[in-house]
Amino acid sequence: MTAAFLATCLALLAAAQTGATPSPSSSAAPPACSAPEYRQFDFWLGDWDVYNAKGARAGRNLVTREYGGCVVQEHWTASGTPGQTGSSFNTWSPGKRQWHQTWVDSTGGLLLLDGELTGGAMILSGDLRGAQGATVRHRITWSRMGEGKVRQLWESSADQGRSWTTVFDGTYVPRPRP
Repeated sequence: MTAAFLATCLALLAAAQTGATPSPSSSAAPPACSAPEYRQFDFWLGDWDVYNAKGARAGRNLVTREYGGCVVQEHWTASGTPGQTGSSFNTWSPGKRQWHQTWVDSTGGLLLLDGELTGGAMILSGDLRGAQGATVRHRITWSRMGEGKVRQLWESSADQGRSWTTVFDGTYVPRPRP
């Protein structure tokens, strides 16, 4: 294989993933994930101490930008529960014109969410089967607060969104820099 052939294949693959049509006359493709939508969740980036609604420390969350700026990755460590960790991968999906999150954790948890930035808040939701087989809808909203803080409100509904129960209401406080 020649280098030119490989470069053409990579350009076609990148175009297929973004829905763009490559231009044969352009030799340099724009940087991946450079659309403004990829920056919509930047307010969540940081090193955070997370507190529950009662003010008790729930854990630490390091939220970073990864993979050439294409992914916002969450690195969660719970307080008081040795070994309980989790991570989410969040990215803008150009084909669907929405955000997607895949959450996985050390308890075997998996949660898939989709949504968008609405009124300055990131709102993602998705369905899971509960223990008895019923579908439970999850909705998580991240919103900016004053003093550089972020609120995460996680709600669930067992009745297709007619009523909601709070699963977690957390405040992200920036960790002091050394």
